[in-house]
Amino acid sequence: MTAIGFLYPGHSAEDDYPRIEMMLAAPDVRLPLVHTDIGTDAHRVDALLEMGSADRLAAGVEELRLAGAEAVVWACTSASFVFGHDGAQEQIRELARTAGLPASSTSFAFAHAVRELGVSRVAVAATYPVDVADLFHDFLKSAGTEVASTRGSGIITAAEVGTWGRAEVLALARAGDHPDAQAVLLPDTALHTAEHLVELERELGKPVLTANQVTVWEGLRLAQRTVRAPRLGALFGG
Repeated sequence: MTAIGFLYPGHSAEDDYPRIEMMLAAPDVRLPLVHTDIGTDAHRVDALLEMGSADRLAAGVEELRLAGAEAVVWACTSASFVFGHDGAQEQIRELARTAGLPASSTSFAFAHAVRELGVSRVAVAATYPVDVADLFHDFLKSAGTEVASTRGSGIITAAEVGTWGRAEVLALARAGDHPDAQAVLLPDTALHTAEHLVELERELGKPVLTANQVTVWEGLRLAQRTVRAPRLGALFGG
């Protein structure tokens, strides 16, 4: 049995995780999830720095250990890349020390997933305000990924993002695509995307990486598990 633990901020699109667990169709893989206290629900730099603080992440670690987690992933993009590349690296080092387990975050999951796909140039289609989306652009560049374009949507709260459905997700991806991009990234774990990955890739004609998708993939990578799941897009062998 392989159990990957996730620390998820608040309540928005956490139901993507049991959905992805079913889509993996691997009976020996479990994806236990613990909610963290987000404080202020805002895609604003000061709020995101507090959301991703070591104390808030540490509070959920023991529950994941008791659930048998072999690795833990901070299932949040914005409250990791907002610290910058070095700060986000220190965030997961501290999480690993606290948990006594391999650890990562959604921001690094995107960087690793881009390399796994063998692409070098991406487009970012973000729900965030432009200033926050630009910080993700900077993080990706620091991780060695060329960013052809970055689009922010100006959404302040995760709660609002969590209400978006298929039509909004497809529109976001279309609007954020760029002809020079080899893949499109949708970086918000508050966005429901698991059910739409095949359609997104068919619509854009290229790989699409979404936050909850890459977060699960990253956890499996940390646990040295490879699972082929075509319904989860090119990253999972689709």
